[in-house]
Amino acid sequence: MFFSQMKRNAAKNRKNNGLFFGSLVIAVVAFYTLLSMDKQDVMRFLKTVESDAVSRLLRLIPVVYAVSLFFVFFLVYFSYHYQLNERRREFGMYLMLGMKRSKLFVMLMGETLLNSVISIVIGIPSALFLTEAISLITVKLAGLGIIGHEITWSFAAVIETAAGFAAVQLFAMMILSVKLARTEPAQLLKPDTPDTQSIISVKKSRKSFAVGCILLIAAYMMGVLALDSLDVLIVLLILISGTAGTFLFYRGAGAVIGRRIQKKGAEKSGLYTFTGRQIQENVLCQYKTLAVSSLLLLIALSCISYGIGTVVSSQANTEKTTDFSIQDGAEGKDVLKILGSPECGKYISDYYPVFLNMIDAEVHEVSVDGLKEAVRTLKNVKDKDMQENIVEYIDTNEGYEYVIALSSYNHIRKAAGKDEIILGEHEAGFFTSGREYPERMDVYRSALKNGAYIEVDGQKYKIREEIYCENVVADRQITLDKAFIIPDEMYQKIAADSHVPFCYNAVLRPEVAGKEGYMQSIQKASEFLKANGLEYESYLSGIGRRLFYAVAGSYITIYLGFLFMIIANTSVALKYLMQQQANRKRCRTLLMLGADISDICASSAKQIRLFSGMLLAVAAVSSVFAVWSMFNGFMRLPEGASAKDVFLLTGAAFCIFIATQMIYVMIIERAGRKEIYRLSER
Repeated sequence: MFFSQMKRNAAKNRKNNGLFFGSLVIAVVAFYTLLSMDKQDVMRFLKTVESDAVSRLLRLIPVVYAVSLFFVFFLVYFSYHYQLNERRREFGMYLMLGMKRSKLFVMLMGETLLNSVISIVIGIPSALFLTEAISLITVKLAGLGIIGHEITWSFAAVIETAAGFAAVQLFAMMILSVKLARTEPAQLLKPDTPDTQSIISVKKSRKSFAVGCILLIAAYMMGVLALDSLDVLIVLLILISGTAGTFLFYRGAGAVIGRRIQKKGAEKSGLYTFTGRQIQENVLCQYKTLAVSSLLLLIALSCISYGIGTVVSSQANTEKTTDFSIQDGAEGKDVLKILGSPECGKYISDYYPVFLNMIDAEVHEVSVDGLKEAVRTLKNVKDKDMQENIVEYIDTNEGYEYVIALSSYNHIRKAAGKDEIILGEHEAGFFTSGREYPERMDVYRSALKNGAYIEVDGQKYKIREEIYCENVVADRQITLDKAFIIPDEMYQKIAADSHVPFCYNAVLRPEVAGKEGYMQSIQKASEFLKANGLEYESYLSGIGRRLFYAVAGSYITIYLGFLFMIIANTSVALKYLMQQQANRKRCRTLLMLGADISDICASSAKQIRLFSGMLLAVAAVSSVFAVWSMFNGFMRLPEGASAKDVFLLTGAAFCIFIATQMIYVMIIERAGRKEIYRLSER
């Protein structure tokens, strides 16, 4: 009998509080997705190429999980507080009829545990489906193919998810149950008392609103204009100004609403004034909740935008020009003979020498003063420190200038699907490996337009304005801050050991990669090269490193952003429902005065739409400036990364925010209508 009652109560709670129950299921999905990261295809692949870095990342997961549980605890606490407030009279009747407080406590904890189990039973299969989808999408985007994909699940992640999730719920319910146990039955049977609110004068409210707007604008301007680097003082000022501005804005918003009602109220009929005053009171009572939720939504969109930017940046650096770079220095090995063998031909479709070396400074006189002066004399440079660093670097490395043969670089360009370079007489191209440093690229690009040149044996060679940055090797066999692309004849004359190639680049057969999957085919080719004693590096290790950066920078931030979004929306929705719950008497009064139920429902719907609109409007404006500041300041996209893709994806994320907000609004509207119809039937 007791268990049946507990089961009915738990089912009733899920039905009446679908918003909260849905949030719990989403939290389970998010927790399992995070904790099972080590079982996903990408992470299993990364363990083979970046094992140490992956181990450090996985050690960070429990910390992120603990932070997530901390935030979810407050969500659960407020949700259960709302539910228990709804059932005050029910608990009062139980105690009046002789139920022991200990039995009531067991019943509440049992209901909580039962709902937790059901949330986990629904959430875990959904999480398994989501993690498999993430694995397939990620490996597809990374170009690894789906051959070798294994459907996996993590028993440890299930246990940790269930344990942490249930512990948070039971702890929150235990705190609330202790408070409930100390309340006398007569007090529980009393009608609900609305929360008292501190009255703020109109003058103070207007001042708060004005100061809040000024502080928010100041935070926006500092973010856009002064956040070029993570200067501690600037960041602190932005945080203080933005946070204080948000709280003061919402604190004073009630006065603005009241002023509008005074102006328009006389012209309107029906429940216009009642609706406006309700919104005004809700904002006055819940301005702290609005401010906190708005800041959480801002953090959420910033996290997701950062994660998107990291993924796009990683993709920009994955341009493939070759699959293997094989060193031409293997003792006792004829590299060309091995590469030309039929066995190697099963995997390799093309190979070519890369002629890259330093200018022989002992024989030839070389000067890069033309480049240094072009950098030094630049005006209106945004990053002055970077300009000075480049001048100092050129001075320090003078006499150690690298050159690349034009034919070799054109072969690299062809492999990347780009047009060949045609150099004019007394002309050279400029190469750099630093495409991930956009500030450095900007300075070099401006310098090339400023008449930069290199001088060899008294002859000046004008440097073309275009910067070339296609990878000359498969991964990191050599990285060059600067090098000069010159005609083959000139290379043979001035380069040290000009007849010895730096390495041989080799390209996989497309049909093999298409049939077996890129990762599998490159691993087989690697085994062949290793078996023949060749020293090489492959594009696979570069994929691993870039994928690790993408995973480390995007998975966790997007996860946290998604979690903050759910917490913010659920918290503000529950706070609004609690405020609406306290205003039941007003609805009864309107019904007694003859107001139509449809008009009251329309008023309730308008209240929640405007209330949520206020939350979303400030969060949206703040997010636009936050994302603008992020990508205009300390997180510049690397050369080749599409800013358009970042903003389109961020816009898509914001559309998801709006869609999520609308779902919450519809759920609250439905709950409000049910409550109004329930009151009309009494």
